[in-house]
This record gives sequence, C-alpha cells and structure tokens, in this order.
Amino acid sequence: EVCRELWCLSKSNRCVTNSIPAAEGTLCQTGSIEKGWCYQGECVPFGTWPQSIDGGWGPWSIWGECSRTCGGGVSSSIRHCDSPAPSGGGKYCLGERKRYRSCNTDPCPSGARDFREKQCADFDNMPFRGKYYNWKPYTGGGVKPCALNCLAEGYNFYTERAPAVIDGTQCNADSLDICINGECKHVGCDNILGSDAKEDRCRVCGGDGSTCEAIEGFFNDSLPRGGYMEVIQIPRGSVHIEIREVAMSKNYIALKSEEDDYYINGAWTIDWPRKFDVAGTAFHYKRPTDEPESLEALGPTSENLIVMILLQEQNLGIKYKFNVPISRTGSGDNEVGFAWNHLPWSECSATCAGGVQKQEVVCKRLDDSSIVQNNYCDPDSKPPENQRACNTEPCPPEWFIGDWSECSKTCDGGTRSRTVLCIRKIGPSEEETLDAANCLTHRPIEKEPCNNQSCPPQWVALDWSECTPKCGPGFKHRIVLCKSSDLLKTFPAAQCQDESKPPVRIRCSLGRCPPPRWVAGDWGQCSAQCGLGQQMRTVQCLSYTGQASSECPETLRPPSMQQCESKCDSTPISNTEECKDVNKVAYCPLVLKFKFCSRAYFRQMCCKTCQGH
Repeated sequence: EVCRELWCLSKSNRCVTNSIPAAEGTLCQTGSIEKGWCYQGECVPFGTWPQSIDGGWGPWSIWGECSRTCGGGVSSSIRHCDSPAPSGGGKYCLGERKRYRSCNTDPCPSGARDFREKQCADFDNMPFRGKYYNWKPYTGGGVKPCALNCLAEGYNFYTERAPAVIDGTQCNADSLDICINGECKHVGCDNILGSDAKEDRCRVCGGDGSTCEAIEGFFNDSLPRGGYMEVIQIPRGSVHIEIREVAMSKNYIALKSEEDDYYINGAWTIDWPRKFDVAGTAFHYKRPTDEPESLEALGPTSENLIVMILLQEQNLGIKYKFNVPISRTGSGDNEVGFAWNHLPWSECSATCAGGVQKQEVVCKRLDDSSIVQNNYCDPDSKPPENQRACNTEPCPPEWFIGDWSECSKTCDGGTRSRTVLCIRKIGPSEEETLDAANCLTHRPIEKEPCNNQSCPPQWVALDWSECTPKCGPGFKHRIVLCKSSDLLKTFPAAQCQDESKPPVRIRCSLGRCPPPRWVAGDWGQCSAQCGLGQQMRTVQCLSYTGQASSECPETLRPPSMQQCESKCDSTPISNTEECKDVNKVAYCPLVLKFKFCSRAYFRQMCCKTCQGH
C-alpha cells in the first residue's frame, strides 16, 4: 500500500521506511486498479478526484420488545448512518439515532407489585459485602431519580444497586415521567412518552378545569389548654391538597378519618416526616428544621378526611387549599347524573401489518357531556374498552439491520459485519424474509473496516543462543527488538514498554563439568648423546576449559623426568688420529666412573678410557 506508507530499497539492499505515505499523485496499483494514483492516502483510478459523500440515515429498525407488561413501558427503534455511509471526508448524519415510544400503557392489576420495588427485590438473593438483605426502594433526597437506590430493610443505610433503573420505571411516585437510559423523560397524562396532554386543576387529563372548585382558607383558632382541634374537612375526590403553617411553632398538623382513626400524628405521638399512603393517594408530611411544617397530596382522595392541629402553644395560623369535585344541580333539586361513555376511535397504532384502534371509556356529565373524574360514575357498571384491528395490509419491504459484530482486530485494521435482510412485516408479530431485489432502497453495507489505528510497538524476541559454557552453570542469551505489529519496522527500545520486555538472559546447565586432570607434554631429548642420560617433559594440572588448576590429586601426577640411553657411535677412529687420553688430564677414570663419556668434550679428552663405553 504505497499510498499509505512509502518503502525504499537502500544501497545495502534493505527495505526501509520512515512511515510517511507517498506523495499525492504517485503512481500506484491494486488488485482492482491497474493504473492509479495516490489521493489522500488511497489508490484511486488515475486522473480521478473522488468527491466527499455526506452520510445518510438508513431505515428505522422494527420496534423492539416493550420494557414492561403493564403500567407504561417503552420500546425502541434504531437506524444507522449507512445510506450512504460518509466517505471522502463527508459529514456524519445529523439527527436521532434511537427513538422511543410508549407501550403497554394500561394500568397494572390492582395489588400488583411496584415496578421499582420489584427491581430492588431482585437483589435480595445477592450478597452485599458478605451479607444478605431485603431491599426496598429509597427515593429520599440526594439521589438521582433514575438510579436504582435501595434501602436495606431494618438497617439504617441505602446504596445504589444499579446506575439506571429499567426503562419505563417512574422517575418518582408523584409524576408520570419515566426513566429512559438513566434519564428522566416527560410523559403526558395520557401515559404517552413526549405527549403534551396535561391534567387540569381537577386532575382530569385534557380537561378544562370545570369539574372542580377551589377551597381556600385560613385557620387560627386556639384552645386555652391545648389538645387536638379540627381545622378543615377534605371531601372525597379532592385533589391538589396543601396544608401549611404560616410560621414555625410547637404545634403539629394531624390527619384522621371520619371514624376518628388517625393516620398522622395521632394519640399524642409525633410521626417522623415522610410519605404516608392514605385514602388512595400519597400525603407528604414535611417538618424542616428551619421552616414551618406542611402536608401535601396530589389526590384524588378515596374517602372523606379531617385535618386536625395538635396545639401545644398559641396557633399562629394554618393556610389550606384544595380542589373539590363540583356537585352541580339540574333544573330541579335533583343532583346531576353521570354516565360512562365511549370516546371516538383512536388513531391506528400501526400504519401497516395490523394495528389496533381503541375506544376509551370516560365518565361524562349528563347535562353538558363534559368529561369528569371516573369516581363520579359507578365503577361496577363501567363497560369494557372497545378494540378493533386496523391497517391489516402487509408493510412495504424494508431492510432489517442487525447489530455490528465485534471487530476482528483491536488495531491495525480489522473488519466487522452485521446481518442485513430484506423483510416485510405481515402481522403485529410476524415477518417474512424476501429477496434483496424486493427492497427498493440502497442495501446497507454488511461489512466495514474498523480499528484502523496502528497497534502500539511490541517486543519481539529472537531464538535463544546455546548454553555457555558447555557444562556446569551458564547462561543462554537472545536478542529482543522493539518492532511494529506487522514486524516490518524496528523502533528504538524506548518506544516499547520496559516493564513488558522479555528477558534477554536466562540461566542454564548442560550437566556437571569433568574434574581437572594431569596433562603431560612430550618427552624432550635425552641429555646424553651416547649411553645413559635424562629426558624431561612438562606436566600440568588443567581444568576442562584448559585453565591451570590446583585441584588434581598429587598421587596421580605423571613423572616429569626419566632416564634415557643414547646409542654410542661404534665407528673406529681413523688412523690419522690416535685415540689416547690427554696426558695432562688426570680425571679420566672419574669420567668413566661418573658416566660422562657420553659427553663430547670428556670423550675427546679421555678417548682411550672411554673407548668401548
């Protein structure tokens, strides 16, 4: 790939590179391009100037499974920027890659377990710091509403068991908003994600606020000796209830039923500030250290309630406000009637392959047909919601795009693939696979390069040398180089991680070495040319490497000197020279006695004495 990295042949016939691509316009060739030139690191047909292509969104995938079976879950659909994919420096697609919609919005059966409570309970059988606990949802202050924070029942601590709750979980108990991907998303009062439908002041979804009236007042009566005193009665069906002290005091707000059963702060016992589930709604009792106390509830209430005050000092005043259902009368003295009615058919839930239309049942006034809260109508006579199939014709063929596989390599350029099928939806949960030709849009890519970044340099070890020395403890050595992942380039050692460098020397042994031994040289010449003499040789103690040693046993030392005998020349002396002892030499008998006749000088001086010896 000359356009990505230029290699040159040096004078010493070695391939070298400095990892720089060839210049723009350099001639190149590939398997599919016979003659090309380099353009932006790629080999393209000679003379062409590829233009940048901006990415385009592919089709949306089919909607996924609903996250909940009731109570308002979500399902998702994704699309990819691959029709076409951006190339040549083109822009990536702008817009939403993943979309969500509400599903299974029908209320859960009465008595069903709270969804967040179930998620906490799933951790009951998992040890936490070596112990098992029963977990309940914790929704107090200082925690993210879409994180799964659970309180250990019977213990004074909570912990985050998961960074995000399951999609479709309510952000908090007093809101319809739900968590998606760990973030709180708005839900309308019709339980539809992103809907603008709102409750009116009477808590009627999409209502005009005409079915209730506001009750507001101020209560500041006192008892001379203290005790419980009635503040206001809250009728059944009341909504947006707010009871608040005007100033801090030692008095306490209390709440009881018509039968004198106290729910909050009864029997001269003060409850801790918290949420109380009373009369079909949640009352939030607050008593801050630096503000007056309060009691609030969204409603509607399912029974008549009485707000009390436990007086322990002068009552400085309590403000109250709430909205109560209107009990209008008709032309006579009789109360207006209410009846269940079916709304018009809703839009079809799908544009093809079979959707559903619904007719919701609502409670209406008989005099003006305005929609009111359901508790005005008899729950036992409520008719079922109507439902019918719609848009049952098959959907147009579309591409099904699977998720990308893992990249085949983590660096140096791998590939990843995905499943791409031409499908047609023929029913709410039924699809058929078609030939690719049936899908008219451009086929999304099924394979693409990935992780094209270069791998970091790595250590490459050559083969070990032989063990040196040949016996006894020694070492093996090898060369370790810092190389590119394709093994074509060698880098300075500093570019590889020193802590991961393989060893360059290890200990070894080829067995015990032989002991030192005596080594004798050749014998020298005999000291006598004729007769007996001596000859010498060198004897050394050497190790197996040839080094001098002192560890050879003396008892095994070979001799370094021995007696020798040289044959005497028996050729008679010529007559020209008479063989005689020199007169002035008197020691000839001694020469013979000490066997010096073999020496030339003494043999000449004592010729007659030495003759024959």
